[in-house]
Amino acid sequence: MARTESNMLPLGTLAPNFSLLDTVTDKRRTLEDIRGKNGTVIMFICNHCPFVKHVNPQIALLAKDYLLKGIGFVAISSNDVLNYPQDAPHLMKENAILENYSFPYLYDITQEVAKAYEAACTPDFYLFDAALRLVYRGQLDDSRPGNGLPVTGADLRMALDFLLAGKSLPKNQKPSIGCNIKWKDH
Repeated sequence: MARTESNMLPLGTLAPNFSLLDTVTDKRRTLEDIRGKNGTVIMFICNHCPFVKHVNPQIALLAKDYLLKGIGFVAISSNDVLNYPQDAPHLMKENAILENYSFPYLYDITQEVAKAYEAACTPDFYLFDAALRLVYRGQLDDSRPGNGLPVTGADLRMALDFLLAGKSLPKNQKPSIGCNIKWKDH
């Protein structure tokens, strides 16, 4: 289980646009489709990563809690499915249903979206404000598989609460840690 940290995209970065396949509905979705009026959470995840499996219930709960507050949510998988067939789109759909995702689960076949966001690991979390400027990138919380800490979503929840309250977010943010994105051999 490789431990890869987030690249920590600079705060203030404008969210790169995308148009990707929603594996649940088989329709293309864009950033404009999923953005929330008060902010947007973009998560890079995959099916097989033990770090993602560890936080899946919390990210499903987090979305349910904040979708009602005008926050858009989307998950994107950019893994190479040739070498990691368990991350294939039809299995992403099954996983989204199993985990009760209330947000689109998109497939980044070219890996261009992951590169645009400088995503490095799964899970990797980004929070953009209403103007699609990056205000938080980092961990969900301090819990990791096997460390015994409960999965609470504390760090991302705090960032969301600060954003919704109009408060400035702390600049010192802890990177997410997870499995590296499975890049294609080109």
